[in-house]
Amino acid sequence: MEKSKLAAAMFIVGSIGLFVHYIPLPPAVIACARAVIGTLFLLLVLRLKKTPLHGQAIRKNALCLLLSGAALGFNWIFLFEAFRHTGIAVATLCYYMAPVFVILLSPLVLGERLTRRKIICTLLAVLGAVCISGVFTGSRQDPRGIAFGLAAALLYCSLILLNKRLRGLDTLETTFCQLCTAALVMLPYVLLGGHLHGLAPAPSTLFLLLVVGIVHTGLVYILFFSAVGRLPAQTTAVLSYVDPVTAILLATLFLHQPFGLAEACGTVLILGATLANELPGKAPSHS
Repeated sequence: MEKSKLAAAMFIVGSIGLFVHYIPLPPAVIACARAVIGTLFLLLVLRLKKTPLHGQAIRKNALCLLLSGAALGFNWIFLFEAFRHTGIAVATLCYYMAPVFVILLSPLVLGERLTRRKIICTLLAVLGAVCISGVFTGSRQDPRGIAFGLAAALLYCSLILLNKRLRGLDTLETTFCQLCTAALVMLPYVLLGGHLHGLAPAPSTLFLLLVVGIVHTGLVYILFFSAVGRLPAQTTAVLSYVDPVTAILLATLFLHQPFGLAEACGTVLILGATLANELPGKAPSHS
């Protein structure tokens, strides 16, 4: 049951690019709407479950919550921009460079040791990124799309590192606070930046925004956190790759976005390297 929940959550996340593709709004507006709708949905869930918010713990973690919420919001903006400029498959693979950035920054931020295995995984993932960039095939990937995807990955990396510093908050409470912060940070950015100028979204667009906010955000977080705490880390690591595989398949099947041999090699290198880094290096002895 828990495996099914996590797999479902990852499948839903993997389909977000397809939905965003059909929303004719600026990425900043989509990201802001996602944060606002997701916040309201999780607030409703917290009320229905009668889950209290721990004000003292929130105040103690205020700076980390503010920074991580801002990182979450702008990470979405960059990811959605990447979808527009370079296609869903390549953007998703660039986004999956986030664990590589975590590996590289962990020694500086968390004091973790950079092992030989981590270095090899990093080099393989970088080679994979070069493959999907089109360098070997001469194909013309929009460099802006690659840059947006890597920027999104770097922001997601910062979110992961900031989350490691949070204390005294449960996962649902943390997610609600970060979504709320993301909405509060992005609202003035969207309003003052003129992103809403001249927009008159059709009912179908508003429906897709609701789906992205409720299903791809609120429901996904609930499914993910209700399952991940009850599953072994290895299972969680493996099932998390349902997300990029889904994104690539949907983009290829429904949007007919090109995905050739070089991209396939890059996929294997990036996802294989990040998975190899997350799984334990040696099976425990049963002697």
